[in-house]
Amino acid sequence: MAPKVRKEAPAPPKAKAKTKAKALKAKKAVLKGVHSHKKKIHTSPTFQPPKTLRLRRQPKYSRKSVPRRNKLDHYAIIKFPLTTESAMKKIEDNNTLVFIVDVKANKHQIKQAVKKLYDTDVTKVNTLIRSDGETKAYVQLSPDYDALDAATKLGSSKLSPAGYKSKYKFFSQSIN
Repeated sequence: MAPKVRKEAPAPPKAKAKTKAKALKAKKAVLKGVHSHKKKIHTSPTFQPPKTLRLRRQPKYSRKSVPRRNKLDHYAIIKFPLTTESAMKKIEDNNTLVFIVDVKANKHQIKQAVKKLYDTDVTKVNTLIRSDGETKAYVQLSPDYDALDAATKLGSSKLSPAGYKSKYKFFSQSIN
């Protein structure tokens, strides 16, 4: 006669619950995935702190009651036109006006000032610092404007940006 196969005794309910809990825990872990710490590879011996977000200031009110006035405006840039013989020659030959300008003014500012004050188009501006420390500007007008006409208009209407002093000759006097 064949030996009888013994049936295993059913597991007690406590053990069954334990294994079920273990299985659920394993399932959760598998679903969640592994979160491991990756080591950052440092390639430099010096530590550079990260560039964090730095927001601009948003003031509730202005700290200045009135914005500062621009001291180098069009009238301050051009002091007076030069009326020397060489300046007159430049006007006639090269269609160029010669001005004494503020030392702090750059070529772009001089160009804009001449455009605004004398209603002419400027081709280019050359500057030269004189031995007395003043800056001389050679302002070449565009071909459709005549420097001689601009100079006579300047002299006749006495359009002086900084207020002509009587010691300066006007263009109209020196041209005639």
